[in-house]
Amino acid sequence: MTGLGVRAQETKPLRIGVLTDMSSLYADVTGPGSLLAAKMAVEDFQASGPKMTRPIEIISGDHMNKADVGANIAREWIDRQGVDVIVDAPNSAVALAVRNIVQQNNKTLLVSGASSSDLTGKSCSPNLVHWTYDTYALSSGVARAVVESGGKSWFLLTADYAFGHAMEGDIKNVVQKSGGKVLGGVRTPINTQDFSSFLLQAQSSKAEIIALINAGGDTINSIKQAVEFGIPQGGQRVVATVLYLSDVHSLGLKIAQGLQFTESFYWDLNDDTRGWTKRFAPRNNGRYPTALHAGAYATTLHYLKAVDALGASSDGKAVVEQMKKLPTDDPLFGKGSVRADGRKLHNMYLFEVKKPEESKQPWDYYKLVKTIAPAEAWRPLAEGGCEFPKS
Repeated sequence: MTGLGVRAQETKPLRIGVLTDMSSLYADVTGPGSLLAAKMAVEDFQASGPKMTRPIEIISGDHMNKADVGANIAREWIDRQGVDVIVDAPNSAVALAVRNIVQQNNKTLLVSGASSSDLTGKSCSPNLVHWTYDTYALSSGVARAVVESGGKSWFLLTADYAFGHAMEGDIKNVVQKSGGKVLGGVRTPINTQDFSSFLLQAQSSKAEIIALINAGGDTINSIKQAVEFGIPQGGQRVVATVLYLSDVHSLGLKIAQGLQFTESFYWDLNDDTRGWTKRFAPRNNGRYPTALHAGAYATTLHYLKAVDALGASSDGKAVVEQMKKLPTDDPLFGKGSVRADGRKLHNMYLFEVKKPEESKQPWDYYKLVKTIAPAEAWRPLAEGGCEFPKS
């Protein structure tokens, strides 16, 4: 295509598609909040006085946690609605399906919601950036800490889809390397209301640690039912491998207190995170941001900076390359970088849920146990199995 043709094409609106869960078990942790966060990124980008003069439009879609639905939305957006970039994609099965369509059409996928480490491993793509977190970073921090504190024997209760399978493998690896043992496990259907039979298997295993490899509504239900069965009271420790601020809010501190988990963002980390949250929460019905909301904001903002620097958005692979060249810097994750395999590198944090009497204000739920530097938090590039980056 000639330079004139490219310039003509780039006068079209830049279209961002936020593909998320608006109606099911991840709607609180992503959903409308992720759409709002992406809109705030556009507003902040435009307020910073960039060179880009193209209008920026945002649309959204609900994938309902079905990979085929997500893939169909992505295809429709790219083929008929001129979407340049797809953001969020919670649910790893959805993200993996959308990844294929985005790469085939040379668009951009910014995964801020899904967590499978395969997205920068065996299923990596030159058209993809994986922000917020992944199963390796989530599992390595909490599993090491729990084993070091004496939790040597584990039973894994795993959500039976791509995210759960990836996390299960990562947890087993970290536990065994840290000197612990996995005694057994069970896989559970996504969006399960009754965990009783699975929890009874975990209880009868006599494992010191029952690890919940699930998220959102499944985490809330399994923790509530574990407490109802008296599992923590009986001496077995329940560990949430994925826990969001909205989960703790739903559970309440009386039930959630003492849970340790790894996370990439908390609204009360510093002045910048608190300042952004004060802008976000009133527009999100008073609900404070989860890490996935923060990820949707930060990855969208960095994408816009890359498009601005490149002067075009039509070549998705080129935009992702530009995202890797530019250092990252935003109020929620601070300074960082995007690695050759698309993995965004930043600190992770080991948190513990506060006791009710320790909480001094609304949404004051976490205390920081440990900051985990990027070199320790993320899987080394050479171990991921991603083939396209050059050595």
